[in-house]
Amino acid sequence: MGPERRSRVVVTGGAGFIGRRLVSALLEADAEVTVVDLSPCGEPGVRSVVGDLRDPGVAAEAVSSGTDSIMHLAAVTSVLRSIEDPVTTYQTNVAATATLLDLARVRGVSSFMFASTTAVVGDVGSSVISEKQPLRPLTPYGATKAAAEMMIGAYSSCFGIAGACLRFSNVYGPGMESKDSFVPRLMRAARDSTGVQVYGDGSQLRDLVHVDDVVAGLLLAWRNRFTGPLILASGESVTVHDIIEAARLVTGAAIPVETIPPKPGEMPAVVVDISTARGLGYTPAYDLKSGITTVWPEFAPSAAEGNAAQ
Repeated sequence: MGPERRSRVVVTGGAGFIGRRLVSALLEADAEVTVVDLSPCGEPGVRSVVGDLRDPGVAAEAVSSGTDSIMHLAAVTSVLRSIEDPVTTYQTNVAATATLLDLARVRGVSSFMFASTTAVVGDVGSSVISEKQPLRPLTPYGATKAAAEMMIGAYSSCFGIAGACLRFSNVYGPGMESKDSFVPRLMRAARDSTGVQVYGDGSQLRDLVHVDDVVAGLLLAWRNRFTGPLILASGESVTVHDIIEAARLVTGAAIPVETIPPKPGEMPAVVVDISTARGLGYTPAYDLKSGITTVWPEFAPSAAEGNAAQ
């Protein structure tokens, strides 16, 4: 017998924040990787398809015959943007997913990994979020992710595709310079000696999970051909005040706080059960302080000066 063929994997959104880390991990695992994104992937040895997945021709070019797995990360990920533009959110998060799923069916792709969110369950108060909760999203973002999950479940049932819906909590880590989520806003405030706005009183509970822990969980689910919903999170909920204090400790900056009214779709608490993922061998490596320590170097004044000099 000849050598075993390398796994052929398509990563949508592979030039993005999570995607770049995932592509590097797949290459280390000796996979043959194709990235499809709005921006080119500069990773050596990766086939790059540049375009919008709302165009069926782009998806068809990316998912060639012989593809083993699709890891679908590309999406509108901003809750506020989904409220401002629900139609584009639907087209990107639901219609493009349907196109990819049918390509998987037609071209014999055996597994489909989907980046979902704990927001699909909506506001459960202070209850612990598990994979068993019903889907009751509060925003177009959550609703489009829930709709995609239901389609993936149907394709798994009807066509035997191993469809995993990976429900991330709040992902953070290196590579967030252009992001507008809370951790990079804190890093910019520390660098620029400014403050941050906090929705509500700051007592909201959040689960922040490091991007490298998410990638490790993705690879575990992929290798185990996991099917169904799977929560990938840190398993430790902290308050918004705790996040601010960790950022102050890491950066040494004061980071003043201004409180403003909560936005639509804000949940008072995100407390999750990661026991299903732990059963696969998932063990988050980062706590909040050690994780933020990996983010700060990209925002620190010395980093900004070095980028300006280049």
